[in-house]
Amino acid sequence: MIKELTITINPEDEKNYKKIKSLIYKELNNNRIAFTAENTTLVFQKKSIDARHGKVKLHLRYKVYIDEKPSESEDEVPHWKKADGKKTVIIIGSGPAGLFAALRLLEVGIKPVIIERGTDTAARRKDIALISTKSVVNGNSNYCFGEGGAGTFSDGKLYTRSNKRGDIGRILRIFAHFGADKAILTDAHPHIGTDRLPKVINNMRNMIIELGGEFYFNTKLTDFIISDAELRGNNTKTVRGIMTENVQTGEKKEFLGDAVILATGHSATDVYTLLAKTEPKALEAKTFAAGVRVEHPRTLIDHIQYHGKTEGMPAAEYRVTVQEDERGVYSFCMCPGGFVVPSASGDDEIVVNGMSAAARNSKWSNAAIVVETRPEDIPQNFVAEAEKMGCPAIAGLLFRTELERLAKVHGKGQAAPAQLLTDFLANKTSSKLPETSYTPGIVASNLNEWLPPHICGRLQKGFKDIDKKMKGFICPEALLIAAETRTSTPVRILRDNETLECCGLKRLYPAGEGSGYSGGIVSSAMDGEKVACELVKSFK
Repeated sequence: MIKELTITINPEDEKNYKKIKSLIYKELNNNRIAFTAENTTLVFQKKSIDARHGKVKLHLRYKVYIDEKPSESEDEVPHWKKADGKKTVIIIGSGPAGLFAALRLLEVGIKPVIIERGTDTAARRKDIALISTKSVVNGNSNYCFGEGGAGTFSDGKLYTRSNKRGDIGRILRIFAHFGADKAILTDAHPHIGTDRLPKVINNMRNMIIELGGEFYFNTKLTDFIISDAELRGNNTKTVRGIMTENVQTGEKKEFLGDAVILATGHSATDVYTLLAKTEPKALEAKTFAAGVRVEHPRTLIDHIQYHGKTEGMPAAEYRVTVQEDERGVYSFCMCPGGFVVPSASGDDEIVVNGMSAAARNSKWSNAAIVVETRPEDIPQNFVAEAEKMGCPAIAGLLFRTELERLAKVHGKGQAAPAQLLTDFLANKTSSKLPETSYTPGIVASNLNEWLPPHICGRLQKGFKDIDKKMKGFICPEALLIAAETRTSTPVRILRDNETLECCGLKRLYPAGEGSGYSGGIVSSAMDGEKVACELVKSFK
């Protein structure tokens, strides 16, 4: 017999296994389940912190095996095979969607060839350091582009609510297999940490290469190779490969394959432009979000969330959502004990994001607070520009680009425009700014003067409503840093509901966050696997 039970304990009893067993046995008795200590095995499943109702509690979920042995499948990872060379799939992008698609292909021996515009993690780390120290942005190697994708150097957060997309536990087990802390298997909000995730990604890459896969770094997609049938006027466009350029040497090269997986992430503006030129009907506008990142002293957020009882507790998280004028205003990518980081993917923009190391022990906590932006909210001039380009779907992308350009105009180098939260609500430029975790620096700016009114107005109302839920959120220490625009892409790449092929471009398979089908590391990994599975079916 197998039974799942959840018990509630005080934080100080987390390591008191005798008490935990006693509570589980009591729960079994209450449910009139016959057992003995000798025939019962407890397997820890999940831990979550509950700070509601003014008292901090821990909820621990266990799987209880009575007269049965624990299933070995709970620790299983897939069996990967050596690529046999019969089929080759080109994967554009080495983020979670691309990497997990490659791993899935290797389960059946299909060769993945991964094309990455950025560098490997070691070189990427140096390029990222230059953003903070010199305000120099390498357009192909930064927080958004490079081995591992956008999450590698901006948090490594694995929490997702996308339970219907796939097997979350499988994704977490694979991460653990490649070196992530096994605590991710049981934490309610699993987190690898920016300091540890690169090694995990390197281990994945090394195994993919050992099994016959290939990686090409500093290699940028420039065009799709369309089949001869299309060139002769056939209405069906079939992607047979890609054209690339080495961003360091300028060398041009073509890659041919049996299919192409497009997993380029939410910041690859040039890829959307290429698709708009190749097959504009393959794109559709979607809702995205834009706003600011708000930074507080960690002790303040801990005090609010734990009702003053912070001793021995980890850095506190929060998640808030309010409705303002028929649009959502909500937190995103909350980073307890973390840092605000520069996430521009070009030198003519400023974009901010957040991250935490595994220990989550910095003296700040931050989160994006963003406003839902629907296609109908896009200013008309961007709609007209998109229509002139022959692809109305990219209007939101043009609007996002303008917000990031305005942040650059009101900043200095990569020093970002910033304002005290209290001054933002009072509509005045801050005369003095506090110390911040954002290392390129900050520049005083009245965000009300250049962020669009439909964003500022809702942010102002939203912060006041958030403060009602988290009393003390609005305080003299709270700092706003702009602009936060990359929570998701404003464009979706359409794909067939069954085959997952790109609509209008056969043998091209959009995947992950950049294609508009996921929103984080785990959901992107699951989507990459999903696409790879459908692709494998098409080969049979």
